[in-house]
Amino acid sequence: MNSPQYPAGERWFSGHADHHFSSNTWTLEDRPGFVFAPAPGRQIKTWSDAGTYQSQPEWSEGLPHPVESSRGMTGSGDAWSPGWFSIPLAPGASATVTASADDQPPAPSTVASFVTARLNRNASAHERAGIPAQDSFGRQLVLATQAFVVRRDDTRTVIAGYPWFLDWGRDSLIAARGLIAAGMLDEVRDLLVTFARFEKDGTLPNSIHGEDASNRDTTDAPLWFGIVCEELAASLGTDGPALYQTRIDDRGRTLVDVLRSIASGYLAGTPNRIRVDHASGLVWSPSHFTWMDTNHPAGTPREGYPVEIQALWIRLLLQLARLGASPWDGRGESWADLARRTRKSFETYFWLEESGWLADCLIAGPDVPARTAAPSNALRSNTLVPIALDLIEGERARRIVEAARQHLVIPGALRSLAPLPVLPPLPIRSSHGQLLNNPDWPYWPRYEGDEDTRRKPAYHNGTAWTWTFPTFCEALAKAYPGSLPARASARAYLASMAELLGQGCLGQVPEVIDGDFPHTHRGCDAQAWGVTEALRVWRLLQPEGGA
Repeated sequence: MNSPQYPAGERWFSGHADHHFSSNTWTLEDRPGFVFAPAPGRQIKTWSDAGTYQSQPEWSEGLPHPVESSRGMTGSGDAWSPGWFSIPLAPGASATVTASADDQPPAPSTVASFVTARLNRNASAHERAGIPAQDSFGRQLVLATQAFVVRRDDTRTVIAGYPWFLDWGRDSLIAARGLIAAGMLDEVRDLLVTFARFEKDGTLPNSIHGEDASNRDTTDAPLWFGIVCEELAASLGTDGPALYQTRIDDRGRTLVDVLRSIASGYLAGTPNRIRVDHASGLVWSPSHFTWMDTNHPAGTPREGYPVEIQALWIRLLLQLARLGASPWDGRGESWADLARRTRKSFETYFWLEESGWLADCLIAGPDVPARTAAPSNALRSNTLVPIALDLIEGERARRIVEAARQHLVIPGALRSLAPLPVLPPLPIRSSHGQLLNNPDWPYWPRYEGDEDTRRKPAYHNGTAWTWTFPTFCEALAKAYPGSLPARASARAYLASMAELLGQGCLGQVPEVIDGDFPHTHRGCDAQAWGVTEALRVWRLLQPEGGA
C-alpha cells in the first residue's frame, strides 16, 4: 500500500486530527480503494471492482449540523475525505463499491451474491411473517424489524435504536412482541433467555453493557418480560407450556422460576426499592423507573403507583395463577386471589369519573399506601395500556379512547402528555433547584435545545412517541369489540405511520416527533419498538383474508 501524498501548496489543517487521519490512511495496491486503520483490530477498507481511485485528502470546514444544533450541541464541524472514486458506466453496466470493517474482507463470491442474498432474506422474512404480497405497509414493517436483532454471545438480543442505543431492557422486551408477530419465535426465545439469566431478586437490567447489568432502575422491564413469555407461549400453540420449562442457566432455573422470582421480589421488596402495597396489592415504583425515565433532573416524576405498571403487574399475577405456581411465601394468598384483589384496587383508585380516564399515577412517597395517594389527572398515553392488556373495557374504555383521540393523537404518533392543565401540579426542577416548567400546565411540545433544561422536560411531557401510537389503535379496536367500523378506523389510524417510513431514515420509524405542528422528527432516527409495535398491532387488526 502507498502512503498518501498531499498536493503541494494546498492548505491543510494542522494538529492531532490531521496527523491522525493522514498517518492511518493508505491507498490499496491491488484494487481501486483505500483503508483507514487507526488502531490494531480497527479498520475500514473500501474498494471498487471497476474504475479508479484517486488519493486526494481534503478537509471541509464549517459544515452545518442543524440536527445537532437543535439538540443544544455544536452547530457545525469539519470533515475529512481521503480521496474519490471515478467509475464510468456504460449503459446497462454496473459496478460494486464494497466497504468492510472486518479483519478479513468478504470473499468475492459473497460480494457478488450480496444483492441476491438480501432479496432472498427479505422474501423469507415476508413469508415467515405471513404478510400478503399486496400489503406494502406490513411488508415494509417486516423488513424494518430485521435491522434490530443482533447476536449477544451465544444468544440474541435487540438494539433499541440507531444510532445511539444498545439493548435496553424494556425496549427490547416491548419490541419482542412485534418480533413474535414477524414470526421470529426462535429469536424471541433467545431474547428471553438472555434477559432471564440476568434476573435477580425480582429485577432485570435497565440496560446491558457487555456483562455489566448493574443498571436495574426499571419497574416495567421485569413485567414486560412476563407479557412476552405469555405471548410467545400462545404463539407456540401446543408447544407453549414447554416454553416455561426452558432452562436459562447452569443452576437449572427455568422461565417459570424467573417469573415467580420477579413477582416474589416485588412482594418482598426489591433491592432497588420496588415494592407492593400489601393492603391494595398495587406496585409502588421510584420516580424514574418507568419508561418515562428521564433523570438528573427527573423530567417526569412518577413516584408512586404508575397506571401501566399496575396493568402489567395484574397480567403477571394472572399468568402465574394459570401456571399453578406456588404462592410467593409458600403458604399465603394464591396468585389468583391476589390478582382479583389488586384488580379491584386498581379499578377503585385509578378511575377519574370527572375526567373520563385513568389517573396516570397515584403520587406517593415510599411508605404511603395507595388508598391515601394523590391521583394525578395528567392525560398520558399510559392510560391506554390497561385497555390494550384487556383489563378495562366497556364505557370506561370508550371514554379513555375518545380523550386520547382528542388530545394525544398526531399523525403517526401519540403525545406523551395532553395540552391540558393538571392536578396536582407537576413541577420539574433542574439539578440546582431551578423551576424549569409551568407545573400547572406542563405540556412541552418541542424536543429541542439543551438536554437538561429543555429536552428532558419535553421528552415525556408533550413530545409524541411512535411506539405508543399502535397502543391507541389497539385500544380503539378493543373499546368497541366486534365493531367492524372501529376496527377499520383503528387500521386507518395505524396506516398513517406509512408516511414516517418515507421520511428521515428511509424505511424506518423515528423515536419521537414534536407534539405540535410541523411535527419535526427527533431522537433516534430508527427505533425498534416503533416499527415492532406497529407491526404487532397491524397484524392484530388484519382482516380475514389478508390486507
